[in-house]
Amino acid sequence: MDRYEGFREFVHARQQSLMRSAYLLTGDAHLAEDLLQTVLTRVARHWPKLAAGGNPEAYARKALINQHISWRRRLRRDVPTPVLPEQGHDSGEASLRRMALQDALARLTPRQRAVLVLRFYEDRSIEESAELLGCSTGTVKSQTHHALGRLRVLAPELAELLEATS
Repeated sequence: MDRYEGFREFVHARQQSLMRSAYLLTGDAHLAEDLLQTVLTRVARHWPKLAAGGNPEAYARKALINQHISWRRRLRRDVPTPVLPEQGHDSGEASLRRMALQDALARLTPRQRAVLVLRFYEDRSIEESAELLGCSTGTVKSQTHHALGRLRVLAPELAELLEATS
């Protein structure tokens, strides 16, 4: 029996979703690839236990968040967030709004950014987010509140977008 039986299938099935989350956490495609590769190496190391009774996807998502936070602590500097490539034609206003949001997200703490990615991009519940972040539901609620408040200060032009999330 192969120690990594099922690992390739897991990676094939979940890689795109995990990559999107990694990109949203880092704001940089190359860093996201590095982050995901680091995490998948860790998942592979623990694969027999995860495949036998664990939840490999939950482990991978939590590892993405923890590794990203660890990297940011080590760097102690802001990494500029590049502008996403345009997808189709949109108004200049939509492009400006997207750039303002990306700039503001890049200036949040890694934990606040992780909470917003989980809650609003991945549409996770407060309980799911708390489990993935390894904290209480109250912490998720307060981090979400503080992150949205910080976004309002950093990008007041996004007020109508942010009001929809409150």
